[in-house]
Amino acid sequence: MSSVFSKFSIGSLISRLALLMIVIAWTIPTFGLFVSSLRDKDLLTTTGWWSAFQTNIRAEQLRLDDADTQVERDGLFVINGRAFPEGSNKSLESFGGGFLPDGGSVTYAANEQPGFRDYAAGTPVTLENGETLTLNADGTYVYTSPVAFDFTRGPRLFINAVTPPSFSLNNYREVLASEGVSESFINTFTVAIPSTVLPIAIAAFAAYAFSWMEFPGRRWLFYIVIALIVVPLQMSLIPLLRIYNTIGIAKTYPGIWLAHTAFGLPLAIYLLRNYIGGLPREIIESAKIDGASHFQIFMRLVLPLSVPALASFAIFQFLWVWNDLLVALVFLGKDVDQIVLTCKLRELLGSRAENWEILTSSAFVSIIVPLIVFFSLQRYFVRGLLAGSVKGG
Repeated sequence: MSSVFSKFSIGSLISRLALLMIVIAWTIPTFGLFVSSLRDKDLLTTTGWWSAFQTNIRAEQLRLDDADTQVERDGLFVINGRAFPEGSNKSLESFGGGFLPDGGSVTYAANEQPGFRDYAAGTPVTLENGETLTLNADGTYVYTSPVAFDFTRGPRLFINAVTPPSFSLNNYREVLASEGVSESFINTFTVAIPSTVLPIAIAAFAAYAFSWMEFPGRRWLFYIVIALIVVPLQMSLIPLLRIYNTIGIAKTYPGIWLAHTAFGLPLAIYLLRNYIGGLPREIIESAKIDGASHFQIFMRLVLPLSVPALASFAIFQFLWVWNDLLVALVFLGKDVDQIVLTCKLRELLGSRAENWEILTSSAFVSIIVPLIVFFSLQRYFVRGLLAGSVKGG
C-alpha cells in the first residue's frame, strides 16, 4: 500500500513540476514582451528586457571633430563640438579619462575598468602634451591644446552612459493615437462577432442531426465533414474569392462572415457532435415520448445542456478570427470602414519602419479583448473541450 502511495505521490509531483515548467515557459516571454512595451526605443536596441529593472551602463563609441574645425583663442587651439548628435536627449551621469594603449584616442570609462579614473561631468581632464578635454553632461565638449592639432580625423571617444530604470506608456500612446486604430477596433468586432455566432449556430444544428436523427449516409457525411479539418484554408482562398467576385460579395462584411463560418464549421461540428452525442439517451427518448419534435428537443434540452461545448468553441473561433490577418487581407478592403486591427497594425509598422518599438505595445493592444473573452468563459473551456473529445460515438 505504501509503495502504491509513494508511486502516486512521485507521479503527481512530476506532473505538477512539468505543468509548472510549461507555465513558466509560456509566461516568461509574455512578461518580457510586456516589459519591452514600456521601454524606450534606445534601451530596447542596446539592452534586453531582463536588465530593465537595474541601472544600465552602456558604452558608446563617438568621434571628436576633425582638426580643421579648431580655432586659436588666447594662445590655445580649441575644438568645440558635441559628442552626441544635435537634438539628442542623451546625457552623461559620470565619465573617466585617459589614453588608450595606442596613444591616439581618448576614452571615458567606468570605475570597474582598471587604469581609468572617474570625473564628474564638466570637469576638465588634463591629458598628455598639455591637452585638456572637458565633456559636459549635455554632450558638448571643449578640446584644447597649446599646439595646433594636426590629426586628419578626430580621435575616438568612448563613453559609458548611465541609464536608471525607466518605464512609460509612450509606445501605447503612439499606437492608440495613430489615425484609424479606433475605427479598426470597431471593424474587428464587426467581423469577429458574426463570424463566431454563425458557425456555432449552424454547427449546433448539424451536430444534433448527426447525433440523434436518422437519415441515409449520416456516418459518411460526418466523415467528409471531419476530413475538411485537415484541408489548408489557403487552398480555398483564390477559388472562393473568384466566386465572391462573380456573385458580387467580394470586399464586403457578409463575404468575410461566410468565409470564417466555412473555415470554422468542420471543427465546430466535430466538437459539438461528440458532446451532444454524449448526452444521456434517456433524456432524448423521454422528450420524444412526450411528443416533442426534434426542434423542441434541440432548443429546450440539448442547447441548454451544451453550453460548455458552445463556450469552448466560441473561445477558439473568436480568438482565431480576432487575430486573423490573411483572411482579412483577402476578403476585406483597406478602407477606414473595413480595415481590421491586425491589418491596421501591420500598416502602422510598415509605414514607420524606424519606430519598430511599437511592435511590442501593438501586441498587447491586440490581445486585450481576447484575454477578456477567455477569462470570461474559462470555466466552461476545459469541461466542454474534454467532453467533446473523449467520447466520439
